[in-house]
Amino acid sequence: MIATLETPRLILRQWRDADLDTWAEMNADPRVMEFFPELLDRARSDESAAGMRDRIDRDGYGLWAVEIKATAAFAGLIGINEMAGDIPVTPKREVGWRLAFDAWGHGYATEGAQASLRFAFDELGWPEVVAVTAGVNERSQRVMQRLGMIRDPAADFEHPRVPEGNPLRKHVLFRIHRERVARAVNTHA
Repeated sequence: MIATLETPRLILRQWRDADLDTWAEMNADPRVMEFFPELLDRARSDESAAGMRDRIDRDGYGLWAVEIKATAAFAGLIGINEMAGDIPVTPKREVGWRLAFDAWGHGYATEGAQASLRFAFDELGWPEVVAVTAGVNERSQRVMQRLGMIRDPAADFEHPRVPEGNPLRKHVLFRIHRERVARAVNTHA
């Protein structure tokens, strides 16, 4: 069964073909992709959406498409994910987000990530979830802090898919354990 999550302002749901144009625009927007090594062309953008859709079909959860309830507009992705094997972190279960520039500054990343963490802990029984980002991405780090996640400097790493010498190669890792979620959600809601 495919999970759909609702928050007061968002629906985290399976991807639709209608999401692909906005998704491609996001992946070609230098503001949205500032902390990624490169912009994505339409083919790679569509491929990434297809991969996320397939994983949700297979697992029932994943990096869901975000729909803003008030407008029914697609706004990006938020969810939980099993990380690729080449990422040198443990556990390999992460919470993540990428939102269209127009959706920034409204608290959507925090709201959707809180719902995703509750699902990971309450429904899937995961004991711990991590979040990673480029060390220079302070905006995402602030979201991680609002979620109640704790930075683990000993687990920072050089991202294997970012070229050496690129300022985005150094990644930081934040963690949250199941027992912290209820306290963090109640404190930051």
